[in-house]
Amino acid sequence: MLRKLLLSVSVFYTIALIIVTFINLNGVPSLGSSFDDKIYHFLAYAGLSGLWITYFKTSKKRCKLWFVFVIIVLFGVLLEVLQHQLNQNRTYDTYDLLANCFGVIIGALIAARIDIIKLK
Repeated sequence: MLRKLLLSVSVFYTIALIIVTFINLNGVPSLGSSFDDKIYHFLAYAGLSGLWITYFKTSKKRCKLWFVFVIIVLFGVLLEVLQHQLNQNRTYDTYDLLANCFGVIIGALIAARIDIIKLK
């Protein structure tokens, strides 16, 4: 039950992140800093990696978590490059990419430390 819920939430979150990557986000609330966009990128990818790492930790086969980590980083790179190609109002930003990567690292570290079985 928990595994199916984690998969559903992870897939939904991934699809939502893809959609948000390609649409114009003019009405996003400001956090009051000059690097709000980087904070949003960091949080989005921390959540993404946290969800997927947690999901794969519940697998009986216990795939290598570093592999999941690498796939999520590559996914972030792909989306960052494609958003510039597919939406003329969005641009490629290396700092966004770095924020994505740091988010993946922190999300993966947190998820790796949480013992989902004990949370039941």
